[in-house]
Amino acid sequence: MRRQFRRVGKELGLTQAQVHFIHAIPSGPNVDFYGIGKILQPNLAYATVTNFANIGTGQHTFPYAAINTTTQLASDASITNAAKGHEYTVIALPDAGFVPSIAVIYDLFDKGLLSGSARVRGFNASASAQNVDLYLVAPGANITTISPTLAGIGYKNAVLATTQDSIYVSRGTYQIIATLPGSKTPIYTSKSFDLVNNADWLVTTLPSGNALSQVIPNKIRVLVAQGGNT
Repeated sequence: MRRQFRRVGKELGLTQAQVHFIHAIPSGPNVDFYGIGKILQPNLAYATVTNFANIGTGQHTFPYAAINTTTQLASDASITNAAKGHEYTVIALPDAGFVPSIAVIYDLFDKGLLSGSARVRGFNASASAQNVDLYLVAPGANITTISPTLAGIGYKNAVLATTQDSIYVSRGTYQIIATLPGSKTPIYTSKSFDLVNNADWLVTTLPSGNALSQVIPNKIRVLVAQGGNT
């Protein structure tokens, strides 16, 4: 019941703005994310996601640093006007040459009060596959004649793009398949899973392996942030 009240409050724009964090730097150290003048999410390891944290309205900057240091590895001030009822995702990931970088997704959360649909968005944090198509299909589906659910996700970008709402999907049993753009040859295929009513998923592609030495071109895995949890 409490979760239902929170959802209704978010849909009405009454709840505080929320942010969560993803660490997507292979071989990167555990990091602390800063916000509101303090460590907001400490000791985050690679390929993990934090719960949502409440933030105030207005402009925010969320730098991150390796644990036990205060030297910023990267910072971004893209959240210029955080609004009540909206969600934000801050992602630590490598730029060209594996220099630490950062990306921000601003999610409008423009869901109707009577909708029970699940919400899904994709993000590409895999430098090993700089553009991908994602299919959300019934288990065992032949994607040959199916259009991608989330098409042309470029590296360091989201589909649907930041500032846009997620796509809405009916509850059911699904499978995620990733391909290179325009190809029907999978570079990743998930096991089947249940997508429930009111689920809120950010499907993030990561390079294969946990370290730079294990990264193989066009080989990926997938991290799913489910409403703030991995």
